[in-house]
Amino acid sequence: MNTEQSPRLVSRQSASDTIKGAAFRQRNSHLLTASAQTCLESASVSLEQTLASLQPRDQQLFRLRLARWFQNLYDGLWPVYGQRADFNAFIGRLVQLMATYYVKRPDELKTLDLERDLEPDWFQHESMLGYVFYVEQFAGRLDKVQDHLDYLQEMGVNYLHLMKVMQSRDGENDGGYAVTDYRQVDSALGTNAELQTLCSDLRERGVSVCIDLVLNHCAREHPWALAAQAGDEHYQQYFYLFEDRTLPDAYERTLPEVFPEFAPGNFTYDENCRRWVWTTFNHFQWDLNWSNPEIFLEIVEIMLDLANLGIEVFRLDAVAFMWKRLGTDSQNQEEVFDLMQALRTCSRIATPAVAHKAEAIVAPDDLIRYFGVGRHHGKVSNIAYHNSLMVQFWSSLASRDTRLMTRALSEFPRTPNSIAWGTYIRCHDDIGWAVADDDADSVGLNGPAHRQFLSSFYAGEFTGSFARGGIFQFNEATGDRRINGTLASLAGLEQAIEWGNTELIDLAIERILLAHALICGFGGLPLIYMGDELGLLNDRAYDRVADHANDSRWMHRPPMDWDRVANRHDATTIEGRLYGGFMRIVQTRRKTAQLNARYDTDILNTGHPHLFTIANRHPLGTLACVYNFSEHTQWLNVQPLYDSGVVELFDRLTAQEINVTDDAIELPPYARLWLS
Repeated sequence: MNTEQSPRLVSRQSASDTIKGAAFRQRNSHLLTASAQTCLESASVSLEQTLASLQPRDQQLFRLRLARWFQNLYDGLWPVYGQRADFNAFIGRLVQLMATYYVKRPDELKTLDLERDLEPDWFQHESMLGYVFYVEQFAGRLDKVQDHLDYLQEMGVNYLHLMKVMQSRDGENDGGYAVTDYRQVDSALGTNAELQTLCSDLRERGVSVCIDLVLNHCAREHPWALAAQAGDEHYQQYFYLFEDRTLPDAYERTLPEVFPEFAPGNFTYDENCRRWVWTTFNHFQWDLNWSNPEIFLEIVEIMLDLANLGIEVFRLDAVAFMWKRLGTDSQNQEEVFDLMQALRTCSRIATPAVAHKAEAIVAPDDLIRYFGVGRHHGKVSNIAYHNSLMVQFWSSLASRDTRLMTRALSEFPRTPNSIAWGTYIRCHDDIGWAVADDDADSVGLNGPAHRQFLSSFYAGEFTGSFARGGIFQFNEATGDRRINGTLASLAGLEQAIEWGNTELIDLAIERILLAHALICGFGGLPLIYMGDELGLLNDRAYDRVADHANDSRWMHRPPMDWDRVANRHDATTIEGRLYGGFMRIVQTRRKTAQLNARYDTDILNTGHPHLFTIANRHPLGTLACVYNFSEHTQWLNVQPLYDSGVVELFDRLTAQEINVTDDAIELPPYARLWLS
């Protein structure tokens, strides 16, 4: 048959496509309100031309996804931009943008899209293990990461967060979060082609790549900001610019300071544009004005472009700060969740393989909202950091008292069954003590005093502390002090090695393995920061690198020690003991269906002040995880375990039956049991 179609055949095909389009719109009409239906029809007018180069099946897939998810998109965008006269035109531009990048999407990624359509819970599986590192600290460059893929695969890593990937400003850059080009790999690390190759190679090994997408701000050297400084009115609308201090002063009355020591206040005067600029984090990071729909379109285009390189997860950075409102702290505003719902929906339509992870290090009452509550239920993000689990681990480890942990975590509402907590013990950032005063009051603690205790303990200032951390950002007005430090240094290994005390080394190792067991046994997606599987210590020489000298967080971002990696199978070494214990936990997790994130996790109050106990519910039966936060042996009455649904006291971590003596089981110092 002649491949050149006649005008008559083209006409018939177009008519057929129109009929099919009407049919699937009709099938999905029950999902759409009348206003959304009208908006969709208006936005779809020119889709035929945009999608013309695709095979009919791919065209239909895009249209089906658009119709299926359009109501979510509309519901996210209408509260933010719906009162604008150009709202329908804005939606039309957005739909065309999604279609354009769907057309550009490589075939292998479209296949992955279909896989994720069939397995939307892929990131919830008990086999998931995340690993996080700065590329420069792990391997130097992107192409050198290739040399260590076998190590990652040996650990069972299938989610890899590459940090400081996109181009950032020279000199101080907030650890890479002052982006000058969202679409270009940092020249010090490699090229876009090398990132694409790495993503492809990792995908073949079953590893999904995550990178940061900084949503609250860009660098003052970004082309948008440079244009604004040069007087371009279009780009000045991309930022919050003020001619005098009247409004900035009004906002400051209720705004906290993120970096009170080296970046006090939230506004910076820019000599070039002669305006005050909103700069929440640093003078060189300009906050984006999300009330301008052009910002939404810009970010969606960036997101789809990077997704087509092979990025599968976006860590949405600093999302809590995206919307500003006078008289508030300008965090966690309702519009944040509208915008995040809309961004996630754009991915569901154009790049369904992509998941969104919310970086929202906020108070417990706000944290759950990043999965969506009320009208946003289950629509905001796929993954969010469980900041409270991290904070409560360190709180209980210092105090040896788990009552606050049990109380705070038991207050969390049920999460949608379509999400996963990102469970972690520490990350590249500092640790802030997000302990709610009412939770502290309920167990007889004073909130401010307890937060001060935690800072003193982990800075090594408190008598009897085993920690070797550092104070970060002391706020004299509030008394808040955050903490820097690697897992090993905060858990006592640095001190124990310094003192040459083998008994203290043993205890530190047990604390570290307790941490790994907790985040792997919570029923989320565990995220391991590079080197914590080996016990890397603080980098006391971080300030010898000029670009790191003014940011003490680099103390807990040490370079990977490949000599220690080489010792990982030698059980006579510290790293060998740690790595062996870590791998037992990870391998057990993979075989434990109860740790799939879609199932409920309950906090059990056993009444024991030194033990933390959770119950992971599953049709196959309950898995009870019990953790001893004390350096002393503890005994737990078994009745609460039986009451929770555990019928057999078999520890999966050691593959041994647990003996019961006088209706109690024994837990050695820092023991962890996974009982089913």
